[in-house]
Amino acid sequence: MQPTWAIGLMTGTVLDGNIDVALLRSDGESVDSFGAYTLAPYPQSIRDLLEETLAQARVWNFEGPEPAIFAEAEDALTRAQSAAVLDLVKQAGLMPQDIGIIGFHGQSVLHRAPQPERIGATRQLGNGALMHELTGIKVAYDFRSADVRAGGQGAPLAALYHQALLRKIGATDGKTAVLNLGGVANVTFWDGKDILVAFDTGPANAPINDFIKGLGLGDMDRDGARALRGTVDEARLKTLLTHPYLSAPYPKSLDRFDFLSTMADGLNADDGAATLTAFTTGAVGKALDLLPQRPEKLVVCGGGRHNPAIMKMLPDRAGVVAVPAEAVGWRGDAIEAECFAFLAVRVLRGLPISFPTTTGAPHPLTGGVLAA
Repeated sequence: MQPTWAIGLMTGTVLDGNIDVALLRSDGESVDSFGAYTLAPYPQSIRDLLEETLAQARVWNFEGPEPAIFAEAEDALTRAQSAAVLDLVKQAGLMPQDIGIIGFHGQSVLHRAPQPERIGATRQLGNGALMHELTGIKVAYDFRSADVRAGGQGAPLAALYHQALLRKIGATDGKTAVLNLGGVANVTFWDGKDILVAFDTGPANAPINDFIKGLGLGDMDRDGARALRGTVDEARLKTLLTHPYLSAPYPKSLDRFDFLSTMADGLNADDGAATLTAFTTGAVGKALDLLPQRPEKLVVCGGGRHNPAIMKMLPDRAGVVAVPAEAVGWRGDAIEAECFAFLAVRVLRGLPISFPTTTGAPHPLTGGVLAA
């Protein structure tokens, strides 16, 4: 297949109020070229709606009928993201007919990893048929459900795109891995040959953000300032790092609420931020120990790479060199959106998007729903 322009969309679980929208030209196996990228802010009304939706999702917990708010939120976010797509197409000097497909991840509202006695469950809000109607472009959406139904984790899905990026910079010896720091952290390892591994390492920004919000001190530890001033509660950290998830074998995945800001209960703002940041980075270190080969360097993408405290603690707490995505020529803020553009092309081609060593799927598995 010839490369085609695809648009990827991503809104993270940290609910920062922005829609990541990225253009990527790809055949679903390699990256041909990077196109325009933008952050399209949601209006405050949709942010508030999504906050309430996440709260109701946790109460629902996959039991009984879905909360009515899901349909309202799904319609609102689909319309807002469709408008963002058309705005980016126009800004790029293209027409909708120039775009081969949209990768519409939707908003994750709840994710439950599988257990030995039960399959997992996952719910992302996003109406791909409505987006196709509004944009006139083919849409791939609901990327995770097929994997979960087959017994997989449904996450992380970025491994194939991270592999394509590593190949593009010639990192084919297994010494460089990719760390994504969103609400949750996930790592991708590729040995340059046949071994591709990905899993969630632990929390990233979510508990830190929630801790600061809970104290009424803003939406996040901006610039890592509080963590850099604070003192890590080493005794507490030592206990936190014994959490069984951290030493469990992969494949494995997390929900945004599996690790909570209550880990820092009783600490002041600075020490709490420092301790949660140390836990995030210490958990990464434990994850690297599980890999087939311990990488020497991490290329860090996602919002967490903007936090100087996280980047400072990664070498100390995880025992690894850490560089932001931009240091190797990648667009760190765009990678998650680009990933779903890349995966959408694979959906269009009927290629697998998850594997036994990335999500625990029983075999290489196609996924996603196509609205065309």
